[in-house]
Amino acid sequence: MKIERLPLNALRAFAEAARTGSFKVAAHRLGVTPGAVSRQIRQLEDRLGVSLFERHANGVSVGRAGRLLAEDVNAGLARIANGVQMVTERSRETTTLVISAPPSFMQHWLLPRLNDFEAQENDIEIALDADQKLTPPVWQEGSARLSMRYGRGPWRGVRTVPLFDDRLVPVCAPGLLEQSPIRTPEDLLHHQLLAVDWCSHQSGDFPGWNEWFRAAGVTITASPTQRQYSLYSLALDRAIAGQGVMLATYPVVADRLASGVLVRPLGDEYTLASSFTYDLLLPASGTAPPAVQRFVDWLVAEAQSFRQQVS
Repeated sequence: MKIERLPLNALRAFAEAARTGSFKVAAHRLGVTPGAVSRQIRQLEDRLGVSLFERHANGVSVGRAGRLLAEDVNAGLARIANGVQMVTERSRETTTLVISAPPSFMQHWLLPRLNDFEAQENDIEIALDADQKLTPPVWQEGSARLSMRYGRGPWRGVRTVPLFDDRLVPVCAPGLLEQSPIRTPEDLLHHQLLAVDWCSHQSGDFPGWNEWFRAAGVTITASPTQRQYSLYSLALDRAIAGQGVMLATYPVVADRLASGVLVRPLGDEYTLASSFTYDLLLPASGTAPPAVQRFVDWLVAEAQSFRQQVS
C-alpha cells in the first residue's frame, strides 16, 4: 500500500489498542472516545480485508494477524517519533554564551536587565564570569565568549562597541543626611568617605576623592581619611547601611538611586567626569552565531536606552 494511502490515525489507534488489549484504555490514552477507536480499527480491517481483533462479549483480544501487524506498526511509529524528536532537537540547538564582566557591573547593571533578554530567547544558554581581568572574546561554532570592560581604551586585538561613558557621584543612604546634613562639598570632609581600590592595571588612573574635591573647588591640605575596599559591592553595602559616603560610578548605582535606596546628597551638582568607559569587546574578525548577535543587538539597545535616561 502506498504511504499516502496509509490511514495513520487508524494505525495509531490500532497500535494502542493492541498494546493495551482494550479499546477503552486506548481511547483514554489517545484522548478520544472508545467508539472512535472502534470505528478506526474497523475501517482499517475493512481496508486490509483482515480481522485484527477478536470481539467478545467482555472485550477484545488481538488476533494472529493483529499481533504480526502490531510489531511492524509499533516499529514504524517509533521510528517516526525518533525522527520527529531529532528534527526538533536540532532545530532547537542552543548556543552557549559566556559573558565576562567586572563583578560590580554584572551584579548591579547587567543582571537586573538580563531577565528581559532571556525571556525572549529560547536558543541561548548564558553563563556569567564575574572577573576584573580581561578575558579575550572569541567566536566558536555554537558558542561564544564576550567581554564587557570598564577602563580606558583602546583595547588591543578586539573590536570595541562603546556602551556608555562614566561619571562619579557621591552617594549615601537617606538616613545619613537626617543625622548630618550635607549641603556643600566641604561638609563631606566630616563624613566617613568610602572608596574602592580597583584591582586593575589601570587603577592608578582612576579618579578618586582627591580629584573630586579638587574639581569641586575644595582646598584640602591633606588627603581626607578614606576607608578602602577591594570589592565595589562591599563599599556599596556600607553606603546603603548608612556607614559613609561613597564616590560611585554612576551606571552601577543608577538603579539604587532610582529606587531611593541611595541618594545624591548634593543633587546633580559636583559630578566628576571619568575617562573610563564601559565597553563591549568582540572578536576582531569572524561572525557571531545568530543567537549571540541578537544578544549584542539587545545589549547595544539597552545601553542606548540607559544613556537617554541619564542624559
